[in-house]
Amino acid sequence: MMEFLRFYRQRDPAAKSYLEVLLLYPGPKAILLHRISHAFYKCGLYFIARLISEISRTWTLIEIHPGATIGKNLFIDHGGGLVIGETAVIGNNCHIYHGVTLGGVSLEAKKRHPTLEDFVLIGAGAQILGNITIGKGSKVGANSVVTKDVPPGITVAGITAKPLV
Repeated sequence: MMEFLRFYRQRDPAAKSYLEVLLLYPGPKAILLHRISHAFYKCGLYFIARLISEISRTWTLIEIHPGATIGKNLFIDHGGGLVIGETAVIGNNCHIYHGVTLGGVSLEAKKRHPTLEDFVLIGAGAQILGNITIGKGSKVGANSVVTKDVPPGITVAGITAKPLV
């Protein structure tokens, strides 16, 4: 837990204390509650998992499905309006701004949400849709719509997102 709080303080110059980050920042609260709901989800206790997820959404305005897989040190910046779908996978040390959707485009019960590899940054309002992969170290510009895989280390932006030269 201390490593996670240190990570948050290092990433946010406005954070004045660990207690402030833990109690007043929506991102850490949403991630902590997600870890609890995800544990219930993995045990097949879906109702309890969704109940915890709904409580978290009400408190933080961040909606993370209990089935989503999140690596260590996810930094949620501001967070309001963030939606992370059931089969989304988020790697380590990623940074996601507010208003982002990691959404599905299929109604089939299969992998239908994005995968973010390690060290990915997603700008505010971006929509990452479908079973696609955003490669390690890539960046997605604010308000972009991404529907195709993004190779590692690339920055994409626009509707529909294209690599920046």
